[in-house]
Amino acid sequence: MKSNTIRWVLIGLLIVAGIYLIVDHGQHITSYLPFVFLSGCLFMHLFMHGGHGSHYEHKQDDAKQ
Repeated sequence: MKSNTIRWVLIGLLIVAGIYLIVDHGQHITSYLPFVFLSGCLFMHLFMHGGHGSHYEHKQDDAKQ
């Protein structure tokens, strides 16, 4: 088998397993949704503030003014 075929078979199996988990165990998943939302907020706060720069640069800019 080619690696491309194996990849598509694996993706198909993951989709089928995901649908099975959602359909048969949906009531268990919904009880964890608030925790997923809160952890999503935490990770967005930690990893999406990378473009602000360091605080050291701001102190130098303030000292020049």
